[in-house]
Amino acid sequence: MSTDAIANFKAAQRAGWAHFAPLQALTTEPAGRLVRFADIHPGDRVLDVACGTGVVAVTAARRGAMVTGLDLTPQLLDVARDNAQTAGVDVDWHEGDAESLPFPADSFDVVVSQFGHMFAPQPDVALGEMLRVLEPGGTIAFSTWPPELFVGRLFAVTSKYMPPLPPGVVPPPLWGDPGVVRERLGARVRDLRFDRETMVVPALSVQHQRESLERSAGPVIKLVEMLSTSDPAKLKTYRAECEALIAEYLADNTLRQGYLMTRAVKV
Repeated sequence: MSTDAIANFKAAQRAGWAHFAPLQALTTEPAGRLVRFADIHPGDRVLDVACGTGVVAVTAARRGAMVTGLDLTPQLLDVARDNAQTAGVDVDWHEGDAESLPFPADSFDVVVSQFGHMFAPQPDVALGEMLRVLEPGGTIAFSTWPPELFVGRLFAVTSKYMPPLPPGVVPPPLWGDPGVVRERLGARVRDLRFDRETMVVPALSVQHQRESLERSAGPVIKLVEMLSTSDPAKLKTYRAECEALIAEYLADNTLRQGYLMTRAVKV
């Protein structure tokens, strides 16, 4: 993929994810699970990659860790700073790219990411950077959306209506496939462990949930903006397919979004 194509892709991501902040309440409980799963202790040097609104970073800092958070989207970092201030913790925030981390090698005891690094367009580059800044014997841990569950299937539905991904960009939910994760990490880690959890999302109806996605999920926002002007009939078809998918996972005003957690130790 050309340098210009990568830059344009990341610019679109930065703009799309600027609307994510309203979803932080939903990701707060999973953040606690990830911090516990990563076994973060007081004094640990922790990097939260693609930290968004900082729910993982703040949770780790409240445990006494020395935390750094990095995200591509400045609007989310503004919310993260407010969250840290409200919680009374110090976090070193950076606007930056998961594929070019501005830190020396072996700088951190723990590197984490919650539904974040998986959106980097070049998985091998992002993972290489995360492992580069992690000291030998340190822990890498992340939460990702599996392709066969709700969010992964939503990305598949959405991608059918979008222009093709640029060459070299792979679907983010592949990070939720244990086989793919095992292959990507390879011999660079030991003690690889997986676990599964579910994020519970309140939703009054399938229509309410679909509208929420259209206001806050970057790829869905982009698609709706595009089809609203170019092909309203196609947008209607997409919305119907999206609502049908939501209906499969919605019961008793609750949408259940299963996810994968991965943890390993750098050799």
